[in-house]
Amino acid sequence: MAKTVSKGERRISPEMTVLDVLNRYRQTEPVFKKYDQQVGACICCESLFEPLKNLEAKHGLVVEELLMDLETVADSS
Repeated sequence: MAKTVSKGERRISPEMTVLDVLNRYRQTEPVFKKYDQQVGACICCESLFEPLKNLEAKHGLVVEELLMDLETVADSS
C-alpha cells in the first residue's frame, strides 16, 4: 500500500524545478514520462528549468497530483 504524504512531510516542493527533482530523485523520471502522455509533450524537454508549480498553467497538469506521484516514488527508494 502506498504511503500518503502530508504537505508538511514533503521532500518535493512546488518551487522545485523539474531538473531539481530529477537531480535529487532520479527514480522520478518515469513519473514525468507518464505525465508526458497526458499533456502530449515531453515535460523534461520543454520544462526542465520550470518550477513544478508552473506546470499547471503551462501544461494543464494538476500539480498536487503530480507532487503526490513524485513523492510516492521518491519515498520508495
